[in-house]
Amino acid sequence: MDRTLTFGGRTQEPDIRMVSDIEAVLLDREILKGGDRELYYMYRDLALSRSDRDAMLEHSLRYDITIIPPAMLGREYVKTLGHYHPAAPGTDMSYPEVYEVLSGEAHYLLQKREGVSVTDVVLVRASAGDKVIMPPDYGHVTINAGNKELKMANWVSREFASVYEPYVELHGAAYYLIEDGFIANPGYKDVPGVREAKPRSFSEVGLVKGREIYGLVKDLGKLDFLNRPQEFGWLFEDAL
Repeated sequence: MDRTLTFGGRTQEPDIRMVSDIEAVLLDREILKGGDRELYYMYRDLALSRSDRDAMLEHSLRYDITIIPPAMLGREYVKTLGHYHPAAPGTDMSYPEVYEVLSGEAHYLLQKREGVSVTDVVLVRASAGDKVIMPPDYGHVTINAGNKELKMANWVSREFASVYEPYVELHGAAYYLIEDGFIANPGYKDVPGVREAKPRSFSEVGLVKGREIYGLVKDLGKLDFLNRPQEFGWLFEDAL
């Protein structure tokens, strides 16, 4: 199947994540004995026009789209590898991120890391039009537990690279999601149970249900929290 994306009149090929790329974080790693296959598709650094791209570069921001078709990975639902973000320079707060579901349904599984411990685990179920902020210090995995393709977008600072190693070293997030619910990952010790939070709108920073976040390219100052998290504690306190 052709996975070329047309955006702003230009076509872009995806970065493709394979089952073998996320083997270390799977509940049922033996599924690879049946052969490798494509899992999901990442289209990074998109812009509808040259002026939009110039504005993104000026504000050190990046807009991406990810597409996750429905699938089962053994007993668990298809998911992303999972990652954390490093701390913003001069702060003890990691870079945040914001997601929007364009179509389908996402299960965002977030976990807060404090030192070597995970002190909070949160599930956010989001559908088309919903926005979800990934606050500082929370790693996150996206799960498609539905029977439809999940398409989502994100804004993120372009000043850092994601940190995957903690998920790889512990063989995934603190929990795996299967048809019967969550299974605890034995690689973690003394982890709290999963609590649920609902997607919220934050009009102060332009995040409103039903209003696509790409439109913020015309007012990128609204996304300053992605590069200067230390100035937006009030926002992150209410995000989850």
